Amino acid sequence: QVQLVETGGGLVQAGGSLRLSCTASGRTFSSYAMGWFRQPPGKEREFVAAISWTGTVTNYADSVKGRFTISRDNAKATVYLQMNSLKPEDTAVYYCAQDSITGGRTVAPTHSFTGQGTQVTVSS
Repeated sequence: QVQLVETGGGLVQAGGSLRLSCTASGRTFSSYAMGWFRQPPGKEREFVAAISWTGTVTNYADSVKGRFTISRDNAKATVYLQMNSLKPEDTAVYYCAQDSITGGRTVAPTHSFTGQGTQVTVSS
């Protein structure tokens, strides 16, 4: 079965950086789009970023464009989220996601597998 394990969360001051990693197993990693969602305290889960199965197409939520970068290393079956210029409103549990079908460009809550999440807290 699909397993997604996120690491790299923590506490950081506003303006700082963190890099999240997610290692996947259970399926051929290179065949699936990967992405990240987040759930701020008291709010619904929201899309953050995604990368296509080829690694050539990326898309981001408007709130993180220019600050976050998603990338993937198929040899390591790992997807990354580099987060720079962090803001207190970026505080959330971040979830790695893998598309449920092959050959896609993005991830969506209704047809993705997700991990257990990692907490990111940005202090002001």
